[in-house]
Amino acid sequence: EDRLDWGSAEMLAYATLLEEGHPVRLTGQDVERGTFSHRHAVIKTEDTEEEIVTLNLLSEKQAPFTIYNSLLSEYGVLGYEYGYSLACPNGLTIWEAQFGDFYNGAQIMVDQFITAGEDKWSTQSGLVMLLPHGYEGQGAEHSSGRMERFLQQCADLNIQVVNTSTPANHFHLLRRQLKREFRKPLVVFSPKMILRHPRATSTLDEMAAGNFKEIIDDPKAKVAAVDTVVFCTGKYYYEATEKANELGVENMAFVRVEQLYPLPITQIEDTIEKYKNAKNVLWSQEEPANMGAWTHIAMALRHLNIQGICRRASAAAAEGSNDLHKRRLERLFDELFQYGKTKVKA
Repeated sequence: EDRLDWGSAEMLAYATLLEEGHPVRLTGQDVERGTFSHRHAVIKTEDTEEEIVTLNLLSEKQAPFTIYNSLLSEYGVLGYEYGYSLACPNGLTIWEAQFGDFYNGAQIMVDQFITAGEDKWSTQSGLVMLLPHGYEGQGAEHSSGRMERFLQQCADLNIQVVNTSTPANHFHLLRRQLKREFRKPLVVFSPKMILRHPRATSTLDEMAAGNFKEIIDDPKAKVAAVDTVVFCTGKYYYEATEKANELGVENMAFVRVEQLYPLPITQIEDTIEKYKNAKNVLWSQEEPANMGAWTHIAMALRHLNIQGICRRASAAAAEGSNDLHKRRLERLFDELFQYGKTKVKA
């Protein structure tokens, strides 16, 4: 069937750029196969261990694809890739953290160069940071890419911060990075769970046509029946809508904000206007209230009187117990679905 997963969409994005003459460079601690075995950019033969890079076998005219498993020094490697992105603005330069949390080993590079470099030196970088992110009970160091830190540094259109939820949108996002006439660093809170989630698939047509979507409206919402609009981002959308289906909730629309900065405020306002019967406008996230995108959203959308539904504020990015993770998720859903109603007629 014509349903492609995340890894397929990512590799197709690279392949199309390579065919169009744009070199692609990818480094990180486990990028050749992907930390979660979703990429398989380098294949080794079983008998001779010969390495085959399939993306260099597209055509004779293609640009080169280079990929390296790097040493365990986020500070050194990310700094090098930032410099490489300046020297090769026509290429796609990507650094991927093994888990999003690990970028904090390179926090100096982010603060000094990636978020502030253009303002300080009028120098544009198109560096891409892929930071695997998502609360799945894997502990404090394997959950959060610390999006709140990046969002706090957003100003003057200095960077792009996204948390995409579909393979097609990720495909268009990577291509958009080189098809613009300017360069901006791109921070992607890339998924773990939805790399193989049965609902997180896209068709070839969705990649061949269209473009990156800053927000994705709820495809199943009955507009006249909706009295509560829930904005969310990333893989949390799949968990929240699955819970809504389980409870039989029909009065809530779940709208995905795929681009967190620059925040598509006009599109968000238009979406709220579409749901004319909405009495409640919520932002719900899987991260604690003092983390994630909530404070960024609350400040940017304060004119909309939006309410936050989050985990309780926490000193650690996530709990160390999987059982506690599940209990806190249920508590989060209890708070969210107090607004839920069943058997609402449109």
